Amino acid sequence: MAGWTIVDELARNAVNTWGDVGRRWLDGLPRLVKEVARDWRLDVGKTFDLSFHWVAAVRREDGTAAVLKLGPAGPGHLAHEAAALEVFGGRGAVRLLAYDAGRGALLLERADPGTMLRDLFPERDGDATDALVEVMRRLHRPAPPDHGLPAVAAEGAAFAGHLRRYPGDDPLPRYLVERAGRLFGELCADSDERFVLHGDLHHDNVLRGGREPWLAIDPHGLVGDRGYEIGPVLYNPDPGERDERLLDLVPARVERLADGLGMPVERAVAWGFVSCVLSEVWEAQGGEPGTRALDVARLLLPRLS
Repeated sequence: MAGWTIVDELARNAVNTWGDVGRRWLDGLPRLVKEVARDWRLDVGKTFDLSFHWVAAVRREDGTAAVLKLGPAGPGHLAHEAAALEVFGGRGAVRLLAYDAGRGALLLERADPGTMLRDLFPERDGDATDALVEVMRRLHRPAPPDHGLPAVAAEGAAFAGHLRRYPGDDPLPRYLVERAGRLFGELCADSDERFVLHGDLHHDNVLRGGREPWLAIDPHGLVGDRGYEIGPVLYNPDPGERDERLLDLVPARVERLADGLGMPVERAVAWGFVSCVLSEVWEAQGGEPGTRALDVARLLLPRLS
């Protein structure tokens, strides 16, 4: 087993996100890695960039490459990721090879060669958007009765929560949050779509594959309208870079997404707007809003019907 350490970002995020549960998980992580590697007969290699979960390259007993992902056990992101990957069944996403809910452990197919879709950006931005659309088409499957995934509509509670916490225009303009909250509710109410969605599909979460041209990783796992996927495509990659030249790419992306998903451009604009504001609402929870998502929301605002 290769040597590794718990990086500061992982430690900070685990505690900020899960509190005492995160602290206990971090304390037990070295032992957990050894136990899972032993039970699943894995040779553990180098870790990937660690942010919220522990993720490493592994090799299985039969010599095939895979990825081991660990996080706090119980309801939450990893359980939803496993459920979504189970529904996707390898269509447009890496395969789920094994899942241990009690230990918060996922064994995943490793995309080969695994280079990111972001490598096409910005010179081949149209090709990157088309690739994301094709991945969406392959991923989006009708939700089975026992999917166990949260509904997109439930995400709307974040708007009301933000307005209660921040009565004024700091850290986000109140009119934007109010408009996005109302529109989010309208979009969910007038849709009868119940597709299993990735929930965070963008240029860093799609990798070159061998059996398919592109494979998605790290799904959040939600059920609802396909338009919810649009927002992250518009403000990624590198949402922290607030560059006017990057904003210039947004209109063409919206057109390609609307055409590829078979929806009116006006609806694609609306979903893009609410998703961008929602992203900023989440950023505000950590005290640091003000990414390109806010700029995209302002760009789209005049186009709302």
